[in-house]
Amino acid sequence: MRILLALLLAVTALTGIAAPALTQDGFELPTVGRHFEFPKDHGSHPTFKIEWWYLTGHLEARGGRQFGFQATFFRRAFRETDNGPLNHIHLAHMALTDLRGDRFFHQERLARDGWDAEATVGDLSVRNGPWTLRRESSAGRDTFIVEGGIKADVSFAFTLSPKKPLVVFGENGVSRKGSDPTAASHYLTFTRMGVTGDLHLPEGTLDVTGEAWMDHEFSSSQLSEGMVGWDWAGIHLDDGREVMVYRLRFKDGTQDPASRLTWVDKSGELTTRPFSWRVERTWKSAATGVEYPAVVAIDTVDPQTGTGITLRLTPKREDQELIGNRGGVTYWEGACAVESTPKSLTGKAYMELTGYAGQLRM
Repeated sequence: MRILLALLLAVTALTGIAAPALTQDGFELPTVGRHFEFPKDHGSHPTFKIEWWYLTGHLEARGGRQFGFQATFFRRAFRETDNGPLNHIHLAHMALTDLRGDRFFHQERLARDGWDAEATVGDLSVRNGPWTLRRESSAGRDTFIVEGGIKADVSFAFTLSPKKPLVVFGENGVSRKGSDPTAASHYLTFTRMGVTGDLHLPEGTLDVTGEAWMDHEFSSSQLSEGMVGWDWAGIHLDDGREVMVYRLRFKDGTQDPASRLTWVDKSGELTTRPFSWRVERTWKSAATGVEYPAVVAIDTVDPQTGTGITLRLTPKREDQELIGNRGGVTYWEGACAVESTPKSLTGKAYMELTGYAGQLRM
């Protein structure tokens, strides 16, 4: 055993590469200073337990008709026995908010890895039933294609083109999600993407354009012990900047110090600032009886001016609740309008509120 250990140490010293840290059940943990390679890191990371690709956006059709959309692909690794082979469960959510029609459509799919669902290693290509997300490249420019639908009511095919470089949230490539050393992720994001495509509704087909936000996270333990969920928002400001904020909640309503607010300037540079999250009004679901924050005020500092500012997020439709009958996760995710105090900034956001219907479990 000592000889084996000595050999391992010698190989590490010669190559300069340390073995990745692992969870107790053998899954890889995020490592400080990880070198990301693209397009490889757009694809799946099966050595990590949890992974998701998350698209949210705001669309407009000719005549000013407005929509919000969400398309999410989850992968979770597991072993049925302690020493058994690695398996993967794939969960996917699609949602569309029709603001003029005052309608909210959503659907989820759950499948094992195999003929009906997969996540490719080496490049972005994920699938759950007929829903797909993939990367394409032409003339040195990447685009991302998402195709999906919601029951017999909605179908769409959107092309997303990055307007800004990809950013890596966190410190030295690691986004902390609590005091537990394992509670962290690699968090890769295109904060602003142009969207074009076709949206098919019961009453006809619309050509739509807009802007989207695309998150890709992979980890093996997202939350510290005692956390019940998180509040998250991706904000597109009309001045060309973005704000990403997440608040990690304990059962008593307090906030973990690992909670973060990050500004993204017009060139894609990141600035973290302290913040507070205040709920100004709540909304109670008639379908589940769950009460969620509705109007939220985020107090922070604008790095461009160095002065305090409040960003107020107001849902464009209160009922944007996704009920998890298959995956077991019920949460609120929806399109919001953004205004500021002082009245210098406006914009749009997507806000996600989890853990209000019970502690998160997949």
